[in-house]
Amino acid sequence: MTAAWLLPIVSPIVAAASGALVAGAMTENHPSHALWTLVTSYVLWGCGVPLAMVVLVMYFQRLALHHLPTPEVIVSVFLPLGPLGSGAFGIMKLGEVANVLLPITGTLPAVKDAMAGGILYILGFAVALVMWGFALVWLFFAVASITRTRFPFNMGFWGFVFPGGVFVLATNQISKELPSGFFKVLTMIFTMIIVLLWIFVSVRTIEKTLTGKLIFSPCVQQYQENRIKMMRCPSGEVDIAPGPSGCGNSATREEMTCAGL
Repeated sequence: MTAAWLLPIVSPIVAAASGALVAGAMTENHPSHALWTLVTSYVLWGCGVPLAMVVLVMYFQRLALHHLPTPEVIVSVFLPLGPLGSGAFGIMKLGEVANVLLPITGTLPAVKDAMAGGILYILGFAVALVMWGFALVWLFFAVASITRTRFPFNMGFWGFVFPGGVFVLATNQISKELPSGFFKVLTMIFTMIIVLLWIFVSVRTIEKTLTGKLIFSPCVQQYQENRIKMMRCPSGEVDIAPGPSGCGNSATREEMTCAGL
C-alpha cells in the first residue's frame, strides 16, 4: 500500500472546493442554481473526506509497522496533504457561501435563515482548523522522511506541488478568517516554497525529457535487477553483471551470499 491510494479519493474533495467557488459566483444572479451546487458540493465533500481519513489510518499503520517507501517513490509521503488541504479549504468556502446563500433562498425553514448559515460557517471553520492541524502533522512526517534518504528525480516529484499547493490554499483561507499576522506570514513562506519547488520540478522535467531519462519505472528496474541476480550460467554460477557479450562477470552462489546479494 502507498499514499497513491489517495489520488482517486481526492477528486471529489477538489470538486467540492471548486463547487463552492462556482456557487459563490452564482449566488447573486442565480440563487436556486447556487443552492443546488452548494448541496452537491457538500455531498462530494462528505464522499471524499471520510474515505480519505480511513485510508490515512491504514497508511499510517503501514508506515508504523513496516519501512518507509523506496527512495524512488518516497515523495508519495507528501500526498496526504492533498485531501487534508483541499478538504480544509473546501469546507471553509462552503460555509462562507452557505452563510450568504441560505438567508436568500429560505433554506432550512425550521431554523432562522441567518442562524442556519452562520452555524454552517462556524462549523466549517472549526473543521478546517482541525484538518489543517492534522495536515501539519503529516507535513512534519513527510519532511522527516525525505531527510533520511537520497532519492533520484522522477515524475513523482510533481507530488510536491499539488499537495503543498492546496495546503497553502487552506493556510491562506485561515489567514483571511483570523485576525492573525502569523498565518499571513506562514502563507507567504509556504507560497514561496511551493513556487520554488514548481520552478525546480519544471526545469528538471524539461531537462530529463530532452535527455530521454524522464520515463523511469522503479518496479521494472527492481525486476531487472532481480532477474540479473537469479540468472544462472551453465556452470552453475550466477551472472550478476552481464556485459555486451552476454557473459560478463560471474560469481558463485556462496560469493553472492557473502556479498549480501
